Amino acid sequence: MVKEAVEEARKAASEAADELAGDQDKAEASEDGYGGPDAADTDSADTDGTDGSADSSMDEDSAEDDKAGKKVKKFGKKPKKDKKDEKIEELTDRLTRQMAEFDNFRKRTDKEKSQMYEIGAKDIIEKILPVVDNFERGLDAASEEEKENPFVQGMDKIYKQLMTTLEEIGVKPIEAVGQEFNPDFHNAVMHVDDEALGENIIAEEFQKGYMYRDSVVRHSMVKVAN
Repeated sequence: MVKEAVEEARKAASEAADELAGDQDKAEASEDGYGGPDAADTDSADTDGTDGSADSSMDEDSAEDDKAGKKVKKFGKKPKKDKKDEKIEELTDRLTRQMAEFDNFRKRTDKEKSQMYEIGAKDIIEKILPVVDNFERGLDAASEEEKENPFVQGMDKIYKQLMTTLEEIGVKPIEAVGQEFNPDFHNAVMHVDDEALGENIIAEEFQKGYMYRDSVVRHSMVKVAN
């Protein structure tokens, strides 16, 4: 019994080994392109054109896949810029920034120059105003007979020419007498009660005030009523 069982086991093992070897031979043959009768049938079917539509659809699908892959590659990743183009962009950006900075510097410089001119002009005018005051005091002190004197007439002409020159460069006197008091233009040094005048009206001017363009060079020294 035991001997028969051993023989049967050996026989079964041998058959299994032969079957496994046959399967391996078939697999190798299919890899080398020899697929047996089934493969031949398939090849003949392809040759006869029975599956041509399937192959055509497969080719179209592969072409579509290639196009899709190219689109993904095209839109998924940006092309790398050339080093020359990057350098040109860098220099262009730097030039644009420098031009903007220069334009700001020019505007700031022009504004500073204008302010310096205004300050210098106001300083000169302020120093000339006492000369104008002396001309006015001298001419006001002259009598009617003295005003016929050639010397006095000469001084009056010089005074008028000086005032015309100041007016041409933008200097003008501040209106005071009869005007409402304004601390931006007038300096009140005295008050007086006068029913003939309205409230906060300038009754008298002690010293003329002057403006240069839109700024006050000297406030008017005045007496304010009520």
